[in-house]
Amino acid sequence: MELLLILTYTAICVAIFKIFRIPVNKWTLPTAVLGGIALIGFILLVMNYNHPFTDNARIYFATTPILADVRGRVIEVPVEANRPLKKGDVLFRVDPAPYQFEVDKRRAALSEAEQNVAQLKAGFDSAQAVVASATAERDRAKAAYGRFSQGNENARAAGRDLPFSVADVENRRGVYLAAEGTLQQAEAKAEQARVTYQSEIGGVHTSVAKLRADLRDAEFDLEMTTVRAPGPGFVTQLALRPGMYVVPAPLRPVMVFVHEDDRTLAAGFQQNALQRVRPGDEAEIAFDAVPGRVFKGEVVRVLDAIAPGQFQASGSLQDMGERLPGGRAVAVIEVRQDMSAYNIPGGAAAQVALYTPYWHHFAIIRRILLRMRGWQNYIFLEGH
Repeated sequence: MELLLILTYTAICVAIFKIFRIPVNKWTLPTAVLGGIALIGFILLVMNYNHPFTDNARIYFATTPILADVRGRVIEVPVEANRPLKKGDVLFRVDPAPYQFEVDKRRAALSEAEQNVAQLKAGFDSAQAVVASATAERDRAKAAYGRFSQGNENARAAGRDLPFSVADVENRRGVYLAAEGTLQQAEAKAEQARVTYQSEIGGVHTSVAKLRADLRDAEFDLEMTTVRAPGPGFVTQLALRPGMYVVPAPLRPVMVFVHEDDRTLAAGFQQNALQRVRPGDEAEIAFDAVPGRVFKGEVVRVLDAIAPGQFQASGSLQDMGERLPGGRAVAVIEVRQDMSAYNIPGGAAAQVALYTPYWHHFAIIRRILLRMRGWQNYIFLEGH
């Protein structure tokens, strides 16, 4: 940028010296040089603070490493590299047979458990019937023992002979106690049957709930044998082929998915260059990929963070004596013109100029210089 200003000023001086036939001597030449230094220095100072420029801009895009959710042999890769995809399109499929077998096995176990619940209910009902029968038997035995015992007590009180022998009374008492013990056993079994039958969570028997969860887990694994696109985008540098074995390891992605709906043009400026820049300020962008073309844009925001200042929780203290690089302040730019007619890939480099309301008359110089930089993109020597 400075070189362009110097060359422009030099060309103007040469033209003035030629047109007005100004002699080149020890007075005119130093005056032109010193005047140029002062003028160009003033212009650069005003523009750098009020209409900053950077050639450190780029379109950043998000990528998602695609990992297998389940292990297995790849049987199909229907996706093609660099072809547009919609959210939900199939990327690849893992052999689902082992996971289908697991689903079938757990469905059978669930069906068996549901049948067992019906059997548990029948067992509980039967245990309750046994309790009712044992209760009736206990009540009859108790009534008989009470009749024999009370009859002897009444005869003894009246001075009569005892109607029942002591052995009969003791026999009736033994029958009553045995019936009481049988009832207690029946009640214990009924309580055990009740606890087993009525063991529920969320209104569902615990054994059924567990097997339903296991079945959903198996069905989820079966569904995960088909890996789908997380959003609109494309897969690039595709090397996955049917027959390869994949595992759900975090450091073993099998392909990279490039998102098309998550691209950001970000420009890095010197930290003191963005002091007067605010969201909504005008921006102009010259992409290296599109020589001679300048696109209109707008500042979306200036990020309130610089990379060298970050630190993360760890077992070590931050060394404040270590001298870190200064880092650049970042402005996010939104292009306001249609770029669909141009091939501008994600990651494309650009040069960005921002225009604030201050010293707006000098903005024309920045606009001219940016276009001159854009014209320079026509010249490249690679391949020559």
